Amino acid sequence: MIRAAKPKLKKCRMCPDRFSPMNSMQVVCGPSCALALAKKNAAKDAEAKRKAQRRQDRERKEALLTVSDWTKKAQKAFNAYVRERDRNEPCIDCGEWGPDESWKAGGSFDAGHYLSRGAFPELRFDPMNCHKQLKSCNAGSGKYARKSRTVAAAYRERLIEKIGLAEVERLEGPHEPKRYRIEDLKQIEAHFKALTKELVKARG
Repeated sequence: MIRAAKPKLKKCRMCPDRFSPMNSMQVVCGPSCALALAKKNAAKDAEAKRKAQRRQDRERKEALLTVSDWTKKAQKAFNAYVRERDRNEPCIDCGEWGPDESWKAGGSFDAGHYLSRGAFPELRFDPMNCHKQLKSCNAGSGKYARKSRTVAAAYRERLIEKIGLAEVERLEGPHEPKRYRIEDLKQIEAHFKALTKELVKARG
């Protein structure tokens, strides 16, 4: 007489119990666990829909952004990278730390360009053209006075010490004109965000 094999027990997906399934599709041990699983799946589906909606909303907003908007986003990412890179350095102009050594956006320091973004847009996102600079030394807003010849000379002198004369002369040109497209600016933003993330991770 051949005995029927005992059904293989299956672990319930919602509790520690093991059970003998009625069919291969059964994944829970009983009605209470079936209800709990249904609620869990419903919550998961709802969260997936919320994520999809947020993604669609973000894509719609991005589609409305202009070149000017993307330039600001790319500049923000670039400046954040320069701030993190030069976190432990003094002002490129005067060599001072200023009143606040915890250099943060909006604090005592700027990400100051050697050659201005307005006159040299092709160097706007060149990391060698931008360094940690006290607001009082930077061109910045009219709130801060600047003796341009004196400060520019000091910036150049310290910049040569930092990156070398050949690199400074490269910055000083000449250069091909640069016209940024939205796709260029998206890539620039992503690039400097990734570099900043790497620096922060390396610092621990």
